[in-house]
Formats: sequence, C-alpha cells, structure tokens
Amino acid sequence: MLATAVGFAAPAFAQDAATDDPVVATVGGEPIHQSELQQTFDRFKGQFGQMTDEQLRGVALSSLIDMKVVTDAAEKEGIDQTDAFKARMEDLRQQELYNEYLASIIDDQITDDMLKARYDEEVAKAPKQEEVHARHILVKTEDEAKDIIKQLDDGASFEDLAKEHSTGPSGPNGGDLGYFSKGQMVPEFEEAAFALKPGEHTETPVQTQFGFHVIEVEDVREKPPVAFDQVKPQLQQALATEKYNEILSGLRDDDTVVINDEDLKAQYDAVNEQLQQKQ
Repeated sequence: MLATAVGFAAPAFAQDAATDDPVVATVGGEPIHQSELQQTFDRFKGQFGQMTDEQLRGVALSSLIDMKVVTDAAEKEGIDQTDAFKARMEDLRQQELYNEYLASIIDDQITDDMLKARYDEEVAKAPKQEEVHARHILVKTEDEAKDIIKQLDDGASFEDLAKEHSTGPSGPNGGDLGYFSKGQMVPEFEEAAFALKPGEHTETPVQTQFGFHVIEVEDVREKPPVAFDQVKPQLQQALATEKYNEILSGLRDDDTVVINDEDLKAQYDAVNEQLQQKQ
C-alpha cells in the first residue's frame, strides 16, 4: 500500500512543476519549455513585420528546434570540449558577470532624487540667456518697409499687416517667430530685435540677405532651462559613468593590478590619467 501511495504522489508533484513551465516540444528527448519559447518570442517581437502573434510563435519554436538540433550535433562532434570553445565561453562568462555586477550596483544607486539634484545643479551653473518673442514683416524694398512702419505708427495692427504684406513663411501666422535667443537669427536681425522693448517695433527698416524687415517684440524673458524629462537620459548616463569610475577605483588598486611590461604599464597609466582628468 505504501509503494502504491508513493507511486501516485510523485507524478502529482511532477505534474505541478510541469504546469508552471510546460514542455511545448522535445528534440531528441530534450524538452523545450514554455519559458524558452516565450523568451525567444519576446526577442523576435517587432523584427518580423506584419506577422501575427500566432505566426511569430511558430517562427520562435522553429528557431528553438533548429538551435537544439544544431547544438546537439555540435556536442556529438565534441566542439564544446575544444580549448577554443572553452576560451570563448569563459570570455562570454566574464563579460556577462561584468555587465550584471555593474548594472546591479549602478541601477540600485542612481535614484530619481539624485537625477533631479544633478539637474538642479546643472541648471544653477548654466549661464543665463535672454530670449525675445518677436514678429516680423518681410518685404522686398525699403520703401515698402517704411510704409508699413508709418501704418504701425498710425495704429495699424502688426499681425494684420504681416498677414497682408509679409513674404516670409511666418506671414500667414501674423509674422510670429516665437521665442528665440542670440545666435539663432542673422546678425542684423538679431541686433535690432534684442534692442527693442516689449511692445516696440523698429522705426527704420532692417536689411538682411532676405530683404527688408519690420520687427516687433512682444516679450523679453530669461530663457527657461531644458525640461528635466528631456535631459534625464543624459543625466542618467553621466551619473552612471561617475558611479562606474567610483566602483572601479574601489576594486582596482595597486595591490590587485600588476603589469609586467613596463611600456604597457606606462600606456595603461597614461590612459587612466586622461580619464581621471575628464571627470
């Protein structure tokens, strides 16, 4: 009776385990589990154009079966026992350990609070820039520009005149150029725009390579910093590099690293000195 009970109990346990990660196929008696199929499916996702999920699962399973068939043949040939293969596997093992170790430490240490603090620090250090919100009317001749200035002096709407007369691409939008800072416009235009106060327009035509401009400034302000979310990836990279160097400095010391070739040691020291200066 005990043997019978044990005989029934063991398959029940095995069935529970199989249910967690069922076998979807076998190759030469070797199982392919659902988890393997899902990993391959996820890796292929987006690489096969218009395939449905069902079709992609078929491709993933086909790829796994091909892999099993070929690796089985390679093992029978003893390829996995060659020195060259073992050396490659050791190199891959070290690379994966390197990546996993650093990723686990760096990812754990870099928080959103740290990124925000670095963002605030960089914003505080950045030089302040002034920018203006301006409109302009572009015409071909100086006389046309002078006539527009006279109409403005008489109370005409700048926006309406721009829509009627401006040959520039912003004309249909009332000549609106939005905000811009120094260095974004041609010098003659920039000099005239930044000399104006909000509500003022140029009293004489401004000539550039494009023609004659009449400019009106609507607002002057300090240029706002780039949004945190926009530069977050760069901040993440900068902090990750710093953490990486900190980790290596703690692991790589004079007692650990011994370089026998003096010329090679000099090159190694020079490279690391340059890296430290860039930090």
